Amino acid sequence: MKNVIEAKGLKKIYKMSKTNIVHALNGVDLNVEEGEFTAIIGPSGSGKSTLMHIFGLLDKPDEGTLIIDGIDMSDLKDKEAYKLRAKKIGFVFQGFNLIPALSALENIMLAGKYGGMKMSERKQRAIELLKLVGLESRMNHKPNELSGGQQQRVAIARALMNKPAIILADEPTGELDTKTSLEIIELMKKLNREDKQTFLLVTHNMEVAKDCNKIVEMRDGKRVS
Repeated sequence: MKNVIEAKGLKKIYKMSKTNIVHALNGVDLNVEEGEFTAIIGPSGSGKSTLMHIFGLLDKPDEGTLIIDGIDMSDLKDKEAYKLRAKKIGFVFQGFNLIPALSALENIMLAGKYGGMKMSERKQRAIELLKLVGLESRMNHKPNELSGGQQQRVAIARALMNKPAIILADEPTGELDTKTSLEIIELMKKLNREDKQTFLLVTHNMEVAKDCNKIVEMRDGKRVS
């Protein structure tokens, strides 16, 4: 099984002031295999969100090596990182991050535009994904006409749009009630099981983490398990 993410010795330092230097990551090693469902857990300030941002090419490490789906990120220019992010990585956020003025269908199609997909392909793919997440009948509804769980299903469909190598989910159930949280995690597990979609999620919820194939614990910028 190939590695979708290979991280070696990742370090990230934030200089808040001359006297306040935060070592957000302090030499993190982590491999994520294709088809895995991995959870990153840890207390606030442990470095898990920083790690997620680096894996999502939203930030760069100060030291270390990062390889995404076989591509070394070391010398990647910003424009190249943008293109790679659009095609290789799907994002699911705690706050859904849907565009309020767009329908569910349009929100999903927009991801295809960023990924370089033709209009006809975008619409067909978006409809297929809405069927997959059980929201075909709500495709023309805007986010404020959908429940929190439905919005997160749209966000998952959007993340799948460009058939990414990996989906990064940052506290995907953080704004949902317990029942809806379980439904969202069950949907992710179904996608992982049936489509072999690779997931890496940050969560503080051990009930969510225990259902994952692998649990990575972070503390003080280091991986402790």
